Amino acid sequence: MKPIIIATLALAAISCSGNKGTGQDNSNTAAADSISPVAELSQKLREAAANGRYYYGHHDDTAYGHTWKYAEGGSDVKAVTGSYPGLMSWDLGMIEVDSTRNLDGVPFEFMAAEMASQDARGGINAISWHPLNPISRGNSWDVSASPLKEMATNTAVRDTLTAWIDRAARFVGSLKDSDGKPLAVIFRPWHENSGTWFWWGTGNSTPQEYIDLWKLTRERFDAAGVDNVLWAYSPDKDLTPEAYFSTYPGDEYVDILGTDIYHFGDEEGVAEYTARIKAQLPYVAEEAAKRGKIAAFTETGLEGLGVTDWYTRVLAPAIEGIPVAYVCVWRNAIESEKPNHFYAPYPGHPSADDFKKYHDANRAIFVNP
Repeated sequence: MKPIIIATLALAAISCSGNKGTGQDNSNTAAADSISPVAELSQKLREAAANGRYYYGHHDDTAYGHTWKYAEGGSDVKAVTGSYPGLMSWDLGMIEVDSTRNLDGVPFEFMAAEMASQDARGGINAISWHPLNPISRGNSWDVSASPLKEMATNTAVRDTLTAWIDRAARFVGSLKDSDGKPLAVIFRPWHENSGTWFWWGTGNSTPQEYIDLWKLTRERFDAAGVDNVLWAYSPDKDLTPEAYFSTYPGDEYVDILGTDIYHFGDEEGVAEYTARIKAQLPYVAEEAAKRGKIAAFTETGLEGLGVTDWYTRVLAPAIEGIPVAYVCVWRNAIESEKPNHFYAPYPGHPSADDFKKYHDANRAIFVNP
């Protein structure tokens, strides 16, 4: 599948925060039916950015929250704002070994059903992938072995990676909406490759080895006939444009240019976080526009929300004027397992009121239940 490059069209009417049916105007049903699901997804994202808006995203939003797991209608975001995130993020880690659950215990069957529900309410779905290290069989953060340094010469490593990519492709290609039609998703593999913490990252692969991995992934998805994907490229923070593009697979392999930048250090880290965004995200958006791509803030957040007005005083001003189509924060782990590991407020947290103000300010796109 070639990357989707289309002009911004007026088929989609982006709703106000919390309005159901984000996306398409009913008067244009016939026109919308004439384009593919992935082209329609691209159109929705482009339309949002063109209107100075973006989809607010949260990882694993309906799977679990600060004090619950797999509750009917569960969502910490919805419990605070009355709306679901406009974008929900999911992860394929462990799909590579045919597990029924991902690395955080989320059943893939549940995930597929929730993606269909999110699509039906007018929302968007994004998928990342934290696969095991194919040599050591440790997790994605196990850099004791460097598979990409062996992929070109070690047939067993290449065969393992190919089989794992094929399993991911089968799952993504099998996704269906509530009407049984192909469900378009954003797929963001091999993310944060500019960091050293993943086995596919800097120090564990050369730029060309990383590019070869990306191309292999595309080749296997294309060979499987997977055509419901927008491909997102998302290195980490503190990069010059030259460094950002040093591992870029090429315009023919990518639809979305993104970046991952987290806030560390609560109040003391506000200035540094803002500076990192201002130094990197604008040129990512500029390059996306030049190349006919979509720009996105693919992963961000402040763990534990120690700055209680983080959403209105830190995040929103930092990205003001930067035409990104979505902004995604990470997950809300269950308190008994990881007490301070949450990125969206939950009911009763001191930042809940600020988050409601952020929701009501009407730039970030949420969707109704």
